[in-house]
Amino acid sequence: MTISRLQPGLRLGLAGEDERRRQVQIQQLPIKVLQIGEGNFLRGFADWMIQESIASGKYHGSVVLTPPTPRGAAKLEKIAQQDGLYTLVVRGLQDGQKVEKRQLISVFRDYVDPYSEWERFLQLGELESLDVVISNTTEAGLTYTPMDYIPGEPIVNFPARLTVLLQRRFTHFNGDPKRGLMILPCELIENNGDLLQEYVLRYGREFGFGEEFCSWVEQSQLFLNNLVDRIVTGMPGDEEYARLTGSWGYEDSFLTTAEPYHLWAIQGDPSLDRRLPLVRAGLNVQWVPDLKPFRQRKVHILNGAHTLMMPAGLLQGKTTVREVMEDAELGEWVRQTVEQEIIPALPMLPEELKRYAAETFERFNNPYLEHRLQDIAMNSISKFKSRLLPVLKAYTEKENQLPQQLVYGLAALLRLYQVTAIEQPDRTLTFTTQLPNGSRIDIRDSAEQLERLAKHWAELQQNESSYRRVVQAILADTGIWTEDLTTIEELAEAVASQMIQMEADQA
Repeated sequence: MTISRLQPGLRLGLAGEDERRRQVQIQQLPIKVLQIGEGNFLRGFADWMIQESIASGKYHGSVVLTPPTPRGAAKLEKIAQQDGLYTLVVRGLQDGQKVEKRQLISVFRDYVDPYSEWERFLQLGELESLDVVISNTTEAGLTYTPMDYIPGEPIVNFPARLTVLLQRRFTHFNGDPKRGLMILPCELIENNGDLLQEYVLRYGREFGFGEEFCSWVEQSQLFLNNLVDRIVTGMPGDEEYARLTGSWGYEDSFLTTAEPYHLWAIQGDPSLDRRLPLVRAGLNVQWVPDLKPFRQRKVHILNGAHTLMMPAGLLQGKTTVREVMEDAELGEWVRQTVEQEIIPALPMLPEELKRYAAETFERFNNPYLEHRLQDIAMNSISKFKSRLLPVLKAYTEKENQLPQQLVYGLAALLRLYQVTAIEQPDRTLTFTTQLPNGSRIDIRDSAEQLERLAKHWAELQQNESSYRRVVQAILADTGIWTEDLTTIEELAEAVASQMIQMEADQA
C-alpha cells in the first residue's frame, strides 16, 4: 500500500488555537540544549523527556538540532519544513494493558548544519543560555581518528567537532568556569562520558588549544556516563502509518513510535536534576553514583535474553521476539533461564532484578513491536561472550554445577553457527547455515571467527564421537572465544550432549 499524500504536512497552522499557542511558546524558550543527532532514538527518548519537563512547568528551555553526519542535512531541512514539529506515538503493554498515546513534540527552536554552516555552528558555543549537550552518533560516531585541524573547515568527527565548539566557548567567555556544559553522550558504549572527555582532551592538545583550555574542559565541563533504555521503532510501515494518521488531518514525515518503558540512568549527583529536571517531571530517570548495576542488569537480563532466545527461536522456525515469548515451551524456557540461572548469578538484590525481568518480559510481548530474530543475530559470538558467558561462569562457580538452560542456549548458538563458507565472485567469503526446515540463512559475524567455525564443522561426521570432538575443538579455540572454554569442567560434554539431542529431536 502506498502512503497517500493528499493531506497537508504537519505545520503549526494545522493546530488548534490553544495548541498552536502552546507550541509557539515552547519554541520561543531560550536554547538550553544542543542536540547532536536527529534520529529516531533521541526524538523518541530525550526530546520526549524535554517536552514532558517543559509541560510539567519544571524546565524552560528549547533545543537546537544538528546532524551527526553530512547525510543528516536533508532531514534537518524536512523537519524545519514541519515547523520543528513531529508526532510521537507511545504504544505497547503497560501493567498488562495495551496503551497507545499520541503526542506532539515541539522542542526544536533552531536547526544548524555544521557542514554547510560551520561558523554558525561554532557560534552556538557563544550562547549564554546553552547548558546541555546531548548526542547519539551511534557507537561508530564516538571514536578518535587522527586528523589535522584547519581553522574554518568543518569537521565530521563528533568528538573533534565538539572540541572546537568548546574552544570557541572557552575563548568567548574567557575561560569562565560558570560557562561549563553538562554533556550526555547517549551512545551505547560503556563509560561513554569518560571516553568522550578523553577524546576531547586529546584533540584539544593535538589542535594546539593549550593547557588552560584542557584544564577548563576537565574542571568545568560535566561529561556524564549514562545508560539509555527504550525501544524506539521509528516510522511504522505503510499500512500502520495510514491507520495511525487517518484521523489526524495531517501527514508527518517524522512520525516516531516507541514503547512505554523508558529509563535514563545518569552517573552524577542528584542535585544536577535542578539543571535538567527530569526526575522532578516524573520521568524514570535516576542520578546514581555508579552505573554498573544498571548496565549489568540490562546487559545480562534484557540483552542476554535476546542473545539466549535468538538461535533457539530461529532453529524452531520463529521470526520475532514476541513469537518466541508466546510459544509455550520456548517462552517458559527463556523466563526460567533468566529467573533461575541469570538472576542468581548477578551481584544485586534479587527482588529488584525480578522486577526488572518482569518489565523486560512485558516489553518482549509488546503487540506493536516486530523485533526480528535475524536482526538480533548479528555478531552473536561476541554478544554471547559479553552477555551470557560471564553469567554461565559465575553461576558455575557459585552453585558448583553448570547452568543447564544456559548450556542449552550455547548449544543452540553453536548449532545455528554450523556454517559453510561460500566464496563470492570478488573472492570474499560469506557464511550460511541450514535450518532444520531446510532453508538457509546468512550468518553475520566476525569473518575470522566464522572461518574458524566453518573449518571445525567441516570435520564433522554423523556420529556422536565426532560431534564431541568438534564441539571440544570449537570450545577450546581461543581465536573464537579469546579463552579456552574447555577449562570449564564438563562444559564441552554438556554442550555436545545437548546438540546430539537436538539432532535426534529433529530427525
